[in-house]
Amino acid sequence: MERNKNQKITPTLWFDDKAEEAMKFYVSVFPNSKINFVKRWTEEMSLPDIAIKPGTIKIASFNLDWMQFYAFDAGPAFQFNPSVSFYVVFETVAEVNEVWNKLAEGGEVLMALDKYDWSERYGWIKDRFGVSWQIMKDELKNVGQHITPLIMYSGEKRGDAEEAIDLYMSIFDDSVIHGIARYEEGDFGPHGMIKHAQCRLMGQTFMMMDNGTDKDIPFTEAISFFVNCRDQKEVDYYWNKFTKEGSESECGWLKDKFGVSWQIVPEFLMEKIENGETNRVNNMREAMYKMKKLDVAQLMEAYNK
Repeated sequence: MERNKNQKITPTLWFDDKAEEAMKFYVSVFPNSKINFVKRWTEEMSLPDIAIKPGTIKIASFNLDWMQFYAFDAGPAFQFNPSVSFYVVFETVAEVNEVWNKLAEGGEVLMALDKYDWSERYGWIKDRFGVSWQIMKDELKNVGQHITPLIMYSGEKRGDAEEAIDLYMSIFDDSVIHGIARYEEGDFGPHGMIKHAQCRLMGQTFMMMDNGTDKDIPFTEAISFFVNCRDQKEVDYYWNKFTKEGSESECGWLKDKFGVSWQIVPEFLMEKIENGETNRVNNMREAMYKMKKLDVAQLMEAYNK
């Protein structure tokens, strides 16, 4: 099985030695799901802020219905929280209940599964690994995909959801807003801010909201968004757009102006990691560790030497 190379933006989950267990759990919970490929750490490594254990996941890909995810193990530096959750739509109450009950095993309920103004069956839950899911009965045509990343802006960033939508739509081609609902008088949330917004970026649905409470839930690298780039021109484009008011990190990672983490990665790198010769891939990785923005020519040179 192969990853979906046509998906431009891929949610990526950072685990502490639980990636394989989590992937197997998720594909058992969600229908039409599969693990695409798994690459393991073969030796103990020590990188800044990262502890590597042999046998754990170096990088893996799995699909939950249409949506592709990446997962890897790299120590306990970052923890999942509800700043990024995954909004799941099913068309029957039975499907909602079945998935909810599985995610609830060892998890924590954030909003009870119940009838609300916006749905006859909805709930928000944190699973046993800490990843947050919003499960809802709705018509699939209203969203366009079963599973959708939802980014929530909190603390100092509360009120930034609308600006974030504008930024992301200016960066990604083929983008359109499908709807914005605002907190109104009497709502449990700040009047005028975004209660729920839905847009499509490069053909993929994303959702954004401003936190309805005063609780600060900061973004962390535990969930990042991987942008698959055809070539150096695309790497440069996305890197420059996101870091204009954001901040650079290492190995193709960056944070946008709101603190959301993105990985800007050329296709060449992922293709070699997935299918390349181990020694050459290790040479390429050593070169990558010295980079901030990824340089495709240098990665090719390191792989081919």
